[in-house]
Amino acid sequence: MPVRAMLVLGTRPEAIKLAPLARAMAAGTQFEPVVVTTGQHREMLHQMLGMLGIDVRIALDVMRSRQRLSDLTARLVRELGEVLRAQRPDLVVVQGDTTTALAGALAAFYEKIPVAHVEAGLRTGVMDNPFPEELNRTLIGRIARWHFAPTATAARHLTDEGVAEEQVFTTGNTVIDNLLWVLAEGTGSSVFRTAAKRILVTLHRRENQGERMRGMGRALTRLAARGDVEIVLPLHKSPAVRDVLLPELEGHRGITLVEPLGYLDFAATLAECDLVLTDSGGIQEEAPSLSKPALVLRTTTERPEAVEAGAARLIGTDPEAIVSSAEQLLDDPVEYRKMASAGNPFGDGRAAARILAQLAEDFAADVPVGLTASGPYSTA
Repeated sequence: MPVRAMLVLGTRPEAIKLAPLARAMAAGTQFEPVVVTTGQHREMLHQMLGMLGIDVRIALDVMRSRQRLSDLTARLVRELGEVLRAQRPDLVVVQGDTTTALAGALAAFYEKIPVAHVEAGLRTGVMDNPFPEELNRTLIGRIARWHFAPTATAARHLTDEGVAEEQVFTTGNTVIDNLLWVLAEGTGSSVFRTAAKRILVTLHRRENQGERMRGMGRALTRLAARGDVEIVLPLHKSPAVRDVLLPELEGHRGITLVEPLGYLDFAATLAECDLVLTDSGGIQEEAPSLSKPALVLRTTTERPEAVEAGAARLIGTDPEAIVSSAEQLLDDPVEYRKMASAGNPFGDGRAAARILAQLAEDFAADVPVGLTASGPYSTA
């Protein structure tokens, strides 16, 4: 019988990074994928699941207008618990550090179903930055049986925290698998329309919302005032983001505000840009794959590998720092080429194959893969 694997996702980044696993499971005979969406990013997910080749089995509807994290978490754990009791999968797969991922792992733990954590081991070392993601991924690290780390640094974080080495696997990041797959499909369209220097911007993080994000908006208007750049910013659906950025940016020449892009179009837009300004996590991984320098508009990053490789710079949120760092890359060809040629530390596009091979090996072997008397998810 195939291994019944429940893949729990709720946000667009989770769909992007679990899509290679879902496609590979569906194409083979070793696994039966059961994809559950929680609806955490309902509108943003709807437009892309089909094009990513994800066949959703169960769709929940957990979002409420401006609900608190505590309410969202409670609703997710309760509803996912009901799904798990009805479906009884052999394992649950969660990705990253969202509230959906935490609730999926916790609900599985309560039902004594082993958890595989994709993109495990990312850490900033600051529990509330990013918020709530740093706490989420740390807690999942206490629950998971399989820890699929994208890099050696992430794997070392886990073993330093006491996770058994035999439960930690360095695989690369599945986001690279999916990016290469999407670009090979070649069906996306870039949003850029001019031959100016093209800057792609994404902003959404909770810790940046409010006055920090307002300052970022002012920095973007100063860059646009140069007259030689085209800035594209897909606006996040969050009212907290829109209420700040729209008054600052709407109507400015050189700044194009668009609705959230479908993943195919986003990948095409990323491939055509010259520079990335972002507070996102995933783009820090994607940009180096396409030789795009990335300025990270945050005070911490759980992806230091890109910074250490020279493909990204952690510049903080001060408007002056944003403008000066961007202008250096826009005006200094030597500095630009140095970042653009730094390479990608996040994998070769075969992460999903490594993950499935390990899961298949463990389920085929005569070893326990669930809760045992010797500890949580021990292989002893």
